[in-house]
Amino acid sequence: MRLGEIYRTAVEAGIEADARSQEEIQAVLEAAKKEREALSPDEQEFFDQERLSNPYDDTRICAGAPDLEVRGLITGIDMQVGEILLADRLREKGQTIDLVFAHHPEGPGYANLHRVMYMQADLWAARGVGIGVADGLIASRAEEVRRRIMPANHYQAVDAARHLGFASMSCHTPADNNVNRFVQELVDGEAPRTLDDLIKLLRSVPEYADAAKKGYGPIIIQGSGSRRVGTCAVDMTGGTEGPKDALDKLLAAGVDTLIGMHYSEEHRKHAEKIGLALVIAGHISSDALGMNLVLDRIESRGVDVVCTSGMVRVRRS
Repeated sequence: MRLGEIYRTAVEAGIEADARSQEEIQAVLEAAKKEREALSPDEQEFFDQERLSNPYDDTRICAGAPDLEVRGLITGIDMQVGEILLADRLREKGQTIDLVFAHHPEGPGYANLHRVMYMQADLWAARGVGIGVADGLIASRAEEVRRRIMPANHYQAVDAARHLGFASMSCHTPADNNVNRFVQELVDGEAPRTLDDLIKLLRSVPEYADAAKKGYGPIIIQGSGSRRVGTCAVDMTGGTEGPKDALDKLLAAGVDTLIGMHYSEEHRKHAEKIGLALVIAGHISSDALGMNLVLDRIESRGVDVVCTSGMVRVRRS
């Protein structure tokens, strides 16, 4: 499977699982096109052309030609220099590895992570929050994340991969879209009565069961186990954690329980104050679940998969 095919497969998997409508996704791509057309020729060289066909700014090929034949890949939640050196050592021992396939974004995906956060407004709107209010909530938070990320060394791991002859790619929001849909459909289908029942349901998923055995499984961080779940929304995509003020709007829109990958202490205290139940499904385990749903489409086409850095491979097709 060529590197470009893996990239397109990941983007397509993200679009299929995206909670937004196809019309909204197309509107995002059209907005990028208009943005580029408005630029002068000198400014257009700085425009990321991938934005014209890929609605996920945190998912990019970071190194390697699109026509590179990928026989095997190594994948993990965080693929830093240590994991790149591990890949090189495994290759020396005979493992076929052509691609470093990271979940958390590196390179251009890391630098532009804040752009995918705007999709959170659509997710809140789908729960009954006014879209204008939602846009206003996410804008300041996205800019805050942009400023926080700007000083980072975005290409550190990518440069290491390039020096050692590996292709490099990040797959962030497509995987997060898939875990978001998977867990929402699971909860909607099984309708757990209490928060304790919800935890048991999450533990029926192999990735969460594995995490629970290792000590970082699903947990209630706000609300009692006997509390009824009520209307439950899964909050696992859109780059990174949104603003705590969104919790007020979701509660007002009728949400009783939120399931996320992680919440800050500030979010937990605010949820306690307003009476919203919060359940953490697990960060690394949720990322692994989302990546597994994408990897099913890649491994089935003959690409060997080696897991590290938190990835536990569970095959569903």
